[in-house]
Amino acid sequence: MGDAIIYWEVTTIDEVMIQIDSVRKVYKVGSEKVVALNSITLDIKRGEVCCFLGTSGSGKSTLLNLMAGLEKPTKGVIKIKDEAISKMNEKQLAKFRQQYIGFIFQSYNLIPTLTAVENVSLPLTFRRVHKHPREKEAKALLKAVGLKQHMHHKPTQMSGGQQQRVGIARAFVGTPSIIFADEPTGNLDSRTSEEVMNMMLKMVRDRQQTFVIVTHDQEIAKYADKVVYILDGNIEKIEEKTDDIRRYVHHEE
Repeated sequence: MGDAIIYWEVTTIDEVMIQIDSVRKVYKVGSEKVVALNSITLDIKRGEVCCFLGTSGSGKSTLLNLMAGLEKPTKGVIKIKDEAISKMNEKQLAKFRQQYIGFIFQSYNLIPTLTAVENVSLPLTFRRVHKHPREKEAKALLKAVGLKQHMHHKPTQMSGGQQQRVGIARAFVGTPSIIFADEPTGNLDSRTSEEVMNMMLKMVRDRQQTFVIVTHDQEIAKYADKVVYILDGNIEKIEEKTDDIRRYVHHEE
């Protein structure tokens, strides 16, 4: 799979897009306390492709949920675009996500009664964009992900790979600053995974978007500028690719 990876020129900017400062997450399970994240501190820059890599139960998905504002940290602060999302209420978070964040899910999360165009344009509906411009953008994105012939198909009329492409188009609609992807190729075969990853990478590079991927798959991690290894709720190590040569710089925590 690795041989087919297309490496795009890294165009990260020194502007910090996501700041994670001393974040800890503890869940109460009955009378027990379970530490999902211990003390995570990390910056992610604008235009950076960052992968959180770890096994099931390592805390990587919890960290994604915290960055997306779906959960709140027990301690610490998370800032996006210098806004402390960890301190926002639900109404503020919903508005913030609509404006700045796109999501790609492993399970696609498409609405079965809607066509591809309707699924992709849905986020723009919440922004109260009129029907014609939102459908125009949705169709352009579906063409970009290779689904020109499937615009009016419903999810049950498409393969898993095609459904994931609809999910990708939906995440990119409205050009959010950040794309969060949770195991985006987990339900796809290796060949389709390559196609989907290269397609997503091209889209985020073209738009200078920040791309945060959570995965357990070492092959997916190869696409990232920065790989953050998560183990037992801690950052085990960070690997960064330099701009000029294809190697990793190790940062032991």
